[in-house]
Amino acid sequence: MMQDLVNLEEQGWQALSTGVESSKKFYSFILRHDAVMLFPGGMIIEGKEKILQSLAAQPWKSFQIEEPRVISLSERAEVLVYRVTAQREGSEPYVALINSTYELSNGVWKLVLHQQTPV
Repeated sequence: MMQDLVNLEEQGWQALSTGVESSKKFYSFILRHDAVMLFPGGMIIEGKEKILQSLAAQPWKSFQIEEPRVISLSERAEVLVYRVTAQREGSEPYVALINSTYELSNGVWKLVLHQQTPV
């Protein structure tokens, strides 16, 4: 179970490292319609369509997921918690604690809630 969720997060970071179109393609498949993303500085993005519209940031140059672990909420809901170190071209490394909550829907994991807390 954990490896499936780690793979999804890696695919997400990879999409965000590739460009806007890759990001939109990946997240249009993985996001639940009522998904919420919480980012540093109090930024809250609610709903799949608004999240997809927000995917225009500079791509990540590199990322590394560390210390992943899963908290099981039910047979169909899991929270993946990990530390990420990521960097964009010309920027300092971004280090954050991440949690992503997924729900299993019709055999497919859907991202419901994603939160980043810088360290």
